[in-house]
Formats: sequence, structure tokens, C-alpha cells
Amino acid sequence: MGLDFNLVEELVAGVDEVGRGPLCGAVVTAAVILDPRRPILGLNDSKKLTEAKREALFDEICEKALSFCIARAEVEEIDRLNILQATMLAMQRAVEGLHVTPKLALIDGNRCPKLAVPAAPVVKGDSQVPAIAAASILAKVTRDREMSEFERIYPGYGIGGHKGYPTPVHLEALARLGPTPIHRRSFAPVRAAWEARAGISSSLI
Repeated sequence: MGLDFNLVEELVAGVDEVGRGPLCGAVVTAAVILDPRRPILGLNDSKKLTEAKREALFDEICEKALSFCIARAEVEEIDRLNILQATMLAMQRAVEGLHVTPKLALIDGNRCPKLAVPAAPVVKGDSQVPAIAAASILAKVTRDREMSEFERIYPGYGIGGHKGYPTPVHLEALARLGPTPIHRRSFAPVRAAWEARAGISSSLI
């Protein structure tokens, strides 16, 4: 069931992320300020929507929102900072990229990045706050599209299907084929696969 648009408040940004758990690819975030005068029907937590519905809502959000920004932290930043800090950085970038300054940023989860505007965390916010739901859709559609593209660049891993998450198919391919440049070497399964490949290479010298 969609969210009640009576909850849409003036100049409140919703912020969400997608991609903290996967073994590869960037973590993608979005910030969205909805327009109470231009309601978007059917918003919900992106994970509860079909791919077709997310794609349709993606275009509608981009058209109707007062402001939105999609941002990211790359694999190199995740490995250097750790996934939590990289996610906070990507959220900062999303909020800073808004061309309208929000009076408040509501962040999905239990903690907030450091922002220049007031902010508050909302646990399970993507199923409670329309602007966070909208942000979750923008972030997920963006990242899913990237994963489909990586499927073509790095065939054999099933990235387009599991989106980089540590499924049995992904872990088996990682062990068999080794990590790609988009794999997060700071994550234990990737690090183990990398070290195993390095061990094989050194034994052949």
C-alpha cells in the first residue's frame, strides 16, 4: 500500500542509500524534496515494489520533485574509509547536491551524516516517510541499472541478477574467477578470494 501524502512536508528532504551490503560496486544515495502540490501515487519502500513500478516511479519522481540529487561513494572510497563512512559521505553529497536547501533532512536508518542543515534519523523511514521512499527508489533504480551494465562488462558473476550481494552464485564465481576491479577488497569474501588468487600466482613463480 502506498504512503499517505498528507505526510509530505514543505522543504523536507528524504535521504536513503542502496548498496551497503554488496561485495561490488558503489554505494548509491539519493536525496529528494517532494512537492506537496504534485503528489506521486504509489510511493513505497523500493524493496516492496516491482522493478517495473520502480522504473515508472523513478521518472515521475524526477519530473515532480522540487529537487533531487543522486550521489555515490566509489569502491575505492569504500575500501579506504569503510562502508559506513563511505555511505555517510555519499549521503552528504546527495544533500549538498540539492538545488533547493531543505529545512530538514530525514535520513533512513539510525544515524545521520554531518550536514549543514538540521537532520534526524528515521528507522525504517523508507516505509514511513514519502520523501525517503522516493529517495530509496532513485537510489535503487540507479544502482540496479549500473549492475546490469556491469553484467555485460564482467560476465560470469551473475551481477545483473544478484546486484552484487553475497549470494551462493556470486561467492562461487568469485572463488572461481577471482575479484574484478569493481569488487570491494575490504570485504572479507573478496579479500579471501584475492588472497587465494595471489597465493596461486605466487606458487606458479
